[in-house]
Amino acid sequence: MVEEVYRNIYRIGVALPGNPLRELNSYLIRGRDRDLLIDTGFRRPICQQMLEKGLSELGSDPSRRDVLVTHLHSDHCGMADLFAGPERHIYMSGVDLELFALSSDPSYSWDTRNYRFHEEGFPAALLEEVYATNPARTEKMPGVDHRFLPLKDGDVLRVGDYALETLLVPGHTPGNCMFYLRDQQVMFTGDHVLFDITPNITNWVSMRDSLGSYLDQLRRVRDLPVRLALPGHRKTGNYRDRVDAILAHHKRRLDEVLVILGDRPGLCGYDIAAEMRWKIRARSWEDFPPVQKWFAVGECMSHLDYHLVRGSIRCEKEGGLRRYYLTEE
Repeated sequence: MVEEVYRNIYRIGVALPGNPLRELNSYLIRGRDRDLLIDTGFRRPICQQMLEKGLSELGSDPSRRDVLVTHLHSDHCGMADLFAGPERHIYMSGVDLELFALSSDPSYSWDTRNYRFHEEGFPAALLEEVYATNPARTEKMPGVDHRFLPLKDGDVLRVGDYALETLLVPGHTPGNCMFYLRDQQVMFTGDHVLFDITPNITNWVSMRDSLGSYLDQLRRVRDLPVRLALPGHRKTGNYRDRVDAILAHHKRRLDEVLVILGDRPGLCGYDIAAEMRWKIRARSWEDFPPVQKWFAVGECMSHLDYHLVRGSIRCEKEGGLRRYYLTEE
């Protein structure tokens, strides 16, 4: 469960039971004056027990432990407040910190995040089921406190012999980050670059073109020298090759959307997602778990937004639904 992946940098595997991601890679950097824990897992007893066990094995004292969060998803920040010392710091990008604080406000409505899903034809009954079971809501950190500090692109955190450079790479979330040890050519990729699975890129209310931003950021960081990539989930691999593979994957997805609309113009996002190819253990779209349908439709929306911004498709509102057509020549 605990392994040293680089000098004084340790990976702690935190199981995510019942989730297709399987496990979170939490990383501890041991320094002379403080330890830095990167990402924590869902706010769930089994996750807490596993992370506590790993940190105990490493002899990490919470009184000298800070926490660094790559992005606001609950599998990464769900327990950040539990594992930072009471007088320590919790770092997150200012963009995601602001969004997290907004979503934690009691006045924030689930429908605020999901009105677009209604317009894309996502069945209301399924959205209710997603609301009841989605760990983004049920296993998140309850709020922010005085320990949270915002990061911006280029900020540097120093721990022991290491200087972690903040790379703001919006797309997976509006304030998603990677952290680069430039001298050692080590990259904590978070969920920006994953090797066994492709990061989910969904629509965000605050972003006009989340996929376009994500692809731009992949190109921006592609040529950084990286000898060791430390991802948020599963195994590592060749960094530059994987960036190229993800770029090619989204090119295929974007082409797929155009083919579907060429064959069946006027579909809404829910029905387009049903026609797309997904790597999931389900016999058909009808067998997808509701939360996985929610992720799939969100990803479909980001590809539709990409095309809308570039004028290759158009959207017409019909009966409260968004329907899509290829742009006429």
